Amino acid sequence: MTGAHAWLPLENLGGRMEAKKVTRKVSRTLKTRHLSMIALGGSIGTGLFVASGSAISTAGPGGALAAYIGIGVMVYFLMTSLGEMATYLPVTGSFATYSSRFVDPAFGFAMGWNYWFNWAITLAVDVSTVALVMKFWFPHIPTWIFSMVALLIIFAINAFSVLSFGEAEYWMSLIKVVTVIIFLVVGFLTIIGIMGGHAVGLENFVYHKAPFVGGIPTLLSVFVVAGFSFQGTELIGITAGESATPEKSIPKAIKQVFWRILLFYILSIFVIACLIPYTSSNLLGSSASDITISPFTLVFKRAGLASAASVMNAVILTSVISAANSGMYASTRMLFSLAHHGNAPRIFNKLNTRGVPFYALLGTTAVGLLTFFASVYGTRIYSFLLSASGLTGFIAWLGIAISHYRFRKAFKVQGMSLDNLRYRAKWFPFGPLLSFVLCVLVIIGQDLKSFANWDWQAIGVSYMSIPLFLILFFYYKIKYHTKMIPLQEVDLTPHDIASKKVE
Repeated sequence: MTGAHAWLPLENLGGRMEAKKVTRKVSRTLKTRHLSMIALGGSIGTGLFVASGSAISTAGPGGALAAYIGIGVMVYFLMTSLGEMATYLPVTGSFATYSSRFVDPAFGFAMGWNYWFNWAITLAVDVSTVALVMKFWFPHIPTWIFSMVALLIIFAINAFSVLSFGEAEYWMSLIKVVTVIIFLVVGFLTIIGIMGGHAVGLENFVYHKAPFVGGIPTLLSVFVVAGFSFQGTELIGITAGESATPEKSIPKAIKQVFWRILLFYILSIFVIACLIPYTSSNLLGSSASDITISPFTLVFKRAGLASAASVMNAVILTSVISAANSGMYASTRMLFSLAHHGNAPRIFNKLNTRGVPFYALLGTTAVGLLTFFASVYGTRIYSFLLSASGLTGFIAWLGIAISHYRFRKAFKVQGMSLDNLRYRAKWFPFGPLLSFVLCVLVIIGQDLKSFANWDWQAIGVSYMSIPLFLILFFYYKIKYHTKMIPLQEVDLTPHDIASKKVE
């Protein structure tokens, strides 16, 4: 088990007043079904239900498919890299801990705060989005009410226990999965003409300039959209510290999640591209407020389902709450891990009687709440925070690729057998190297237009995450004089979940 210390009130022991020391432990109660759905649900959301249409509109059906396939392959290798490390060292700090142990403590420090910041800001974005979705049904009620209710619900789910978080994510993710399956069935029946009138076949794939539109720069910009859509799959690494059987659950979850995500995304985009020409103005929507022109809504309507918009709005509401719930969990656990290693105030290292890092949860909720208020009263501050968190997810992915490469190299240098690995990532070193290259390309391609026009303000806004990460990295490096850990000195001590304290 993994744990943190707490102190109970002074007790009179044989005439001496002493503090009774108690070791509290995070609860390893997440099952394989929880982990599978958490990773799956973390990446199926508005990126698929709404923004996928704008990807087709931008790069054409062929370009959108190529971008999502490319990012899907990269995510697969990232997941296998993370899976190999997470089964060997199943800790709550996940890739921040791996970055500290296998690369450089300064790298781990920057990676941990980078990831916490990413999800703390995303939490505020998601609760704001809940209000946009609810306006579809209740246009006259103040939006902040819905956001506050959503935040309270998410706080309660995470405060009760890790099992309540796992169960909530399981059922919300299941709703999304069932929706995608129904969409695919309806979509293919519409393509061949059984539903919705005449068969369209592949005629929209060769319509006008299709299948590829705009060339390489446009394709690269859609890679960015696809990358944002897949973010959240790395949550499975965070859950490893609270998994009942990480050596079994994580490999199984990774195998299931990759094929499901890839098939869901690729087949969904294929269906949308077949049924809606890329020139349609209805594909331009990219936010939850565009539900009436969501590709999913349009396809359901074409098949004759009159209440499609209302149903899809309910599904998207579930998706947004699920994303916020996952964000609350991930940022709370990362803050808890940072505190455990002395990289955040010690109060965030405390666990309550149910094994929940309650003070870390309160701290994360407070930041999410302040950011939300900034979105209402100080839009400039909110825009700054949103821009600052833009590339943090991709930086986390870079960290996973670098950490795994160093982890495996250290294994070789120290003469350790790969048989010691409970799960082995395939195609090393090709996997982490490909992931590294694609992550760098996506980060560079975030806003190529600003470079073409030398718009320094736009460049600063789009790439703000990079200098913030570097400031964190060099702050720690200069203060503690750290260096990259030589491969021969990398700590490869395996993690015994029965005795180790939380990382």
